[in-house]
Amino acid sequence: MSWEESTKNKMLNLHLPTDPRWVDIASMNLEDILVDHAYCEQKAASSCISLILRFPDLDELVDVLTPVVAEEWAHFERVMEQIRKRGYNFGFPRKDVYVVKLYEFVRKGGSRMDQLTEHLLMNALIEARSCERFKLLWKNIPDQELQQFYYELMISEAGHYVNFLDLARKYQDPEKVNKRWQEWLTFEGEVLKGVEVRSDRMH
Repeated sequence: MSWEESTKNKMLNLHLPTDPRWVDIASMNLEDILVDHAYCEQKAASSCISLILRFPDLDELVDVLTPVVAEEWAHFERVMEQIRKRGYNFGFPRKDVYVVKLYEFVRKGGSRMDQLTEHLLMNALIEARSCERFKLLWKNIPDQELQQFYYELMISEAGHYVNFLDLARKYQDPEKVNKRWQEWLTFEGEVLKGVEVRSDRMH
């Protein structure tokens, strides 16, 4: 099965689409969106590094996530390039309420593989939502350069999403992973209902 077919079969399964107002607000507040996006890419790279450091004995995990770290950091550099060329200021990070709420859903305790599964599924969910947001920007943002930029990042995030799900199913019973994945999807939909639509947040 090709990568495109594999991704299509798994994407995106999100229970709630992004509020259509978000892309209009984002388009009018590019500086805030780009700054928050840059920090999101930093956090994505850091999350993969953390998994590698916590599970260095899992060879496939290390081999799969190492290039993801490089890709996420390259995305950060590309977002910074967009920020600088537009004369924007980088600024300080903003609290990511969406991710904070997802962390609250992570099950504590259990086996080492249970903990790995939780973090892989949370990362997969964040990548899925990011992919959906990038698609909205690609389709709707007036800036043609950013249209292409977000199209390319959408494709990359889709690949990362698949990586996290595949790793979860490798190191844990796939049926158990699938059941927990549905719980994550349901929870994320509820989180999205309660998160304010803001001009300065990617999520």
